[in-house]
Amino acid sequence: MGEQSVILEGVENEHARYSLYSTVHGAGRAMGRREATGVVDRKTGEVKRAGKVTSEMMRAWVDRAGIELRGAGLDESPDCYKRLDEVLESVGETVRILHRLTPVGVGMAGANEFDPYKD
Repeated sequence: MGEQSVILEGVENEHARYSLYSTVHGAGRAMGRREATGVVDRKTGEVKRAGKVTSEMMRAWVDRAGIELRGAGLDESPDCYKRLDEVLESVGETVRILHRLTPVGVGMAGANEFDPYKD
C-alpha cells in the first residue's frame, strides 16, 4: 500500500529456465502478521508480546507517500513488506518492467474485521 506496483513481463533467457519461468507475485513479507501486531490474550486483553508496528508508523508511511488509506490493520502496513525495487533486483534479467503504477488510495478491511483467510 505504500509504494509503486509493477506490471511485469517474463524474459526468455537461461536464468528464466532455471526458475521454471516463474517469478515473484509481490514484494513479500519482511515480518509476520503477529510480529507486526503483537500477541494479545483474547480472554484477558493482556499484551503477551508488543507488536513492532504502530499506527503512527503506518500513518506516517502512507502520508509521506501521499496515499489516502481506508481501513487496514497494522499487519498490512508497508513496514511489514520487503521493498519492491530490492525484490525486482533479485530476480534480475528474468523480467522486464512494462509499467509502474503509483497508488493514490488504498481500501481494505479494517483491523477489527474478521478475515477467515488470516484469522
